[in-house]
Amino acid sequence: MHVPDGFIDAPVSLAAGAVAVAGVGVALRGARRELDDRTAPLAGLTAAFVFAAQMLNFPVASGTSGHLLGGTLAAILVGPYTGVLCVSVVLLMQALLFADGGLTALGVNVTTMALVTVAVGYGLFRLLLRVLPKTRASASGASFAAAVVSVPAAAVAFTLIYAAGGTADVSIGKVAAAMIGVHVLIGIGEALITAVTVSSVLAVRPDLVHGARGLMKPLELRTGGRNAAEPKPSRA
Repeated sequence: MHVPDGFIDAPVSLAAGAVAVAGVGVALRGARRELDDRTAPLAGLTAAFVFAAQMLNFPVASGTSGHLLGGTLAAILVGPYTGVLCVSVVLLMQALLFADGGLTALGVNVTTMALVTVAVGYGLFRLLLRVLPKTRASASGASFAAAVVSVPAAAVAFTLIYAAGGTADVSIGKVAAAMIGVHVLIGIGEALITAVTVSSVLAVRPDLVHGARGLMKPLELRTGGRNAAEPKPSRA
């Protein structure tokens, strides 16, 4: 999914860059409403997790491997605006430090892997939570479905960008079949990682999962069968 330099022509790369800059600008404004002293450290941990997970590839087909994109996961954990920022920072660091994705194609990569995955994944996640029971299992299932859909959605977005400005001598039909087909399989791997991670955080700190806030009450410490927060009865 990481697009290298020269794979998309200059005019389309510039247009995608403008879309990416606008999207990140909106995310910067929106993240102010999502982040506070409690959630800011989680955003840093989420970005670090996505960065590390994207460095690990898993086989999806003969001679093909995939890795976590992380947009849906980040959006569910820390919010859609902050999620865009987390994935965008990861893509920038990968391009600068490891040449994983070209600098001239950074706008394309941010558009497909940050903006599209977050918009599609988080939107579907919230939609499913409206109709499913308010349980941890429902949230985990919704995160699985959202991640499954978000990855091929990013592949479709890339295919459209390639149709507008691709420089390789490969037909759009072959690109679409290869990209969408493989990324459906990658989406399943991404969905498993996303669902397990979201379920694990919900089990211990549901209040830290932005997308499921209000779904479940946080764990309460009880001592001697009584809520520790409740005052003890006074003796006459």
